[in-house]
Amino acid sequence: MDGMSLLTITVLAVFVGFEVVSKVSSTLHTPLMSGANAIHGIILVGAIIVAGQAADPWVLAVALLAVVLATANLVGGFVVTDRMLEMFRGRQRPPSNAAVPEGRGGAEPAATVEPEKKERRP
Repeated sequence: MDGMSLLTITVLAVFVGFEVVSKVSSTLHTPLMSGANAIHGIILVGAIIVAGQAADPWVLAVALLAVVLATANLVGGFVVTDRMLEMFRGRQRPPSNAAVPEGRGGAEPAATVEPEKKERRP
């Protein structure tokens, strides 16, 4: 394939990928990120294999760059997925033996304080 065909395929893939991901509902983004992380792991393994079998110095340089970028992509994906999962976890209740917060005057034990109720949108 010539360079123009490869560029056209890349641009079309970017547009299709953007449209597909933008249409995913917010509740499905976490599983989508987990699946993308699995694919990034496979890409990282492939980059390591290519770097190990590189015969030319320029192939080795490109393969090592691919390993570095794939590693950054994989780690970043896990960080973003962890932050998304934090949104689904509720607020943690303080332990029952927690100290009384300031300003409460000690009128009620900390264990009887109920967490705020969040409004649910329809």
